[in-house]
Amino acid sequence: MKLIIESPNIDDYLAEIPPIITFNTPMISQEIEWIKEQTSNPEKQARIAFEIARDDIFHSFDTKQPLVTINAEDVLKSSEGICFSKSHLLVALLRGLSIPAGFCYQRVLRVPTDENSGFALHGLNAIYLREYGWFRVDPRGNKPGVNSQFSIEPEQLAYTIHPHLGEVDYPTVYAKPLDSVIQSMQESATTQELFFNRPDSI
Repeated sequence: MKLIIESPNIDDYLAEIPPIITFNTPMISQEIEWIKEQTSNPEKQARIAFEIARDDIFHSFDTKQPLVTINAEDVLKSSEGICFSKSHLLVALLRGLSIPAGFCYQRVLRVPTDENSGFALHGLNAIYLREYGWFRVDPRGNKPGVNSQFSIEPEQLAYTIHPHLGEVDYPTVYAKPLDSVIQSMQESATTQELFFNRPDSI
């Protein structure tokens, strides 16, 4: 897929977006320093950050935990979050490492095995590395039937999009999370509510 970069200013993909995307908070800054201690190579740093968001944060829809986490610091602190939350954490880590990163979305069936379940947005990320340009990754978290990897070419995301079922793979790389996504998270008391409150399209 040819990605559409929302902003021509690369600095927009390096900026903090308080309070959601911050990298000077205690746990985020500590995690960034730990990544820097492992390697100074940007590609390897990006891979480590991706694996933290994918593997160290439990997906709340999988674990049935009710806590809705939005801000990157809270996601890391609780080790819980849905796809949007994980994408917020990954962007915070990457931008704190001076690696440009943005937000991407897909429209997927709310229940992948049920064509009548309705639709919901799914959040993932795009990363910019000088050697490769922009590419997408999906820190959703793996489980049976989902195998997302840090793969530049070809990309290996969590979901295969089925346009004939009404699913959509949106090509835009946003500098900020969608307002509709943040609003749905803020207005949901539990992840069970959020499951149904997520926007169904951009």
